[in-house]
Amino acid sequence: MRSPSFSPLSILGSVSLALALAAPAAHAQDQPPASAIRVTGEATVTSRPDRVELDLGVVTHAQTAQQAAAENARMLQNVLTSLRRALGANADLQTLSYSVQPDYQYPPQGGPPKITGYTATNIVRVRQDDPSNVGSLIDSATRSGANQIQSIRFMLKDESAAKANALRAAALEARTKANGLANALGLRVLRIRSVEEVGETPRPFFAMDLARSSTPTTRRRRHG
Repeated sequence: MRSPSFSPLSILGSVSLALALAAPAAHAQDQPPASAIRVTGEATVTSRPDRVELDLGVVTHAQTAQQAAAENARMLQNVLTSLRRALGANADLQTLSYSVQPDYQYPPQGGPPKITGYTATNIVRVRQDDPSNVGSLIDSATRSGANQIQSIRFMLKDESAAKANALRAAALEARTKANGLANALGLRVLRIRSVEEVGETPRPFFAMDLARSSTPTTRRRRHG
């Protein structure tokens, strides 16, 4: 499988400035007291992702819960062994979820549902600091038994520097806006009253929700 292509990550910074305005010094005696304006600046910086998170796992079906769980455990162990072999001693693997659920069949004419079997699902997260290698990881996992790939996320190991650069550029844009407004009104920026980061800076990642399975998925309803 070829590794999915990915673009640089975009990180948004947004800053709000409250500034006091006053008349130019030569005309200050003829003007009312200083007034205030608020301006917002936004800027986006891009960074190449240096980490990928891959959520994948195994889904098994059987007549009994014990059979479904046992087959799931066997297949997942094969997947984990394959991933550890591919990632080496520093393999970063984390169990995200595990469940065993009954499969129900509902009579067409109504009535209580009938349990037709059980489905066991085990999802793990694989973290890798080489995004270009994600294709080979998926190949290793699926060849060894993984039949559920939920998502791929490209991100930064440390986004603080990129965020700081975005906020710095946003603050400069806000100050430029303020100077332009002041000049248009025949005023000058007297001082900055407050600086505020606007909203939350989104965590930089690119996600691909795959939600694919190599085995057919039956429609199930949970009782209750």
